[in-house]
Amino acid sequence: MKKRTKIMSILLLVTVCGFAACSGTTATQEQQAQEPEAEQWVTYRGGEGPGKGKKIVLISGDEEYRSEEALPMLAQILAERYGFTCTVLFSVDSLTGEIDANESSNIPGLANLESADLMVIFTRFRELPPDQMGYIDAYLKAGKPVIGLRTATHAFHYAKNPNDPYAKYDFQSTVPGWEQGFGKIVLGETWVSHHGDHGKEGTRGLNNEAAADNPILNGVADIWVPTDVYTVGSLEGADVLVYGQSTSGMTADAPINKDKEALPVAWTRMYQLEGGKEGKAFTTTMGASVDLVNEDLRRLLVNACFWAVGQPVPEKADVAFVSPYQPTMFGFDSFKKGKSPADYK
Repeated sequence: MKKRTKIMSILLLVTVCGFAACSGTTATQEQQAQEPEAEQWVTYRGGEGPGKGKKIVLISGDEEYRSEEALPMLAQILAERYGFTCTVLFSVDSLTGEIDANESSNIPGLANLESADLMVIFTRFRELPPDQMGYIDAYLKAGKPVIGLRTATHAFHYAKNPNDPYAKYDFQSTVPGWEQGFGKIVLGETWVSHHGDHGKEGTRGLNNEAAADNPILNGVADIWVPTDVYTVGSLEGADVLVYGQSTSGMTADAPINKDKEALPVAWTRMYQLEGGKEGKAFTTTMGASVDLVNEDLRRLLVNACFWAVGQPVPEKADVAFVSPYQPTMFGFDSFKKGKSPADYK
């Protein structure tokens, strides 16, 4: 009897241990399945400050101007210096989990927009699937504020799937009520052309005297960036804050090219999607990672974030870098290979 009891005890122990091992394996597998999701974007938690309790989602994804470098830097400033909680999203290779600026159809984490107070978008020719694009559409229909940088005027391009339900966002859209897509409908302008000589001329900012009292210009007086001026046509219902003068050279001391007119490079406007609420938008056609070496351009963007969420704009915002910032010069396929979102924590 004792022998039988001992055998039964051993069998029970083996069964329990086996179950525990299997449970441990299952838990590990579940954890591993969740970890890649969590590593596909990065969140900088805000602390004390005027932005406490506000959430900003910054969406990167362009082939040329290194948004994947610019937006984490900006998010760090907003979180560390002002208390905003900032989540940065990236174009990610779904197989490797690495950032791939050329991946046009995958930006994980857009569900974060459901609880966002502000969307900052810096994408170019993205063709996102409906299960991702739906979050952007819902955000905009809610009339929440938007900040668009540089290539956001041509943020989307549905070349492969012209019948996609969100193809109306395409920068060349001909859908009635959506002519010229997201750029025109929300930000005020789509992609037209380079006004400056790309790669040879920079941009000298010239504040609009008529907007001198606009708080977004607080502390903004000296903007020069190496990216060129974009062609911008009629801006319906917009308030121009800064004009861009083309400089005959790629240095801050390069002379103004007086043969070219100054065109808007920063403005605000209201937008409203059909069936949605009215919202406000700030747009700048500057914003490459190397542009943001300029202190006053960083200040312009931080000021715009305060304006967008309805907070008083600082008189002179502290926009000092939180961590070392060594941006990559703009150019196609110049993004740093092998980096994952976690590398920007």
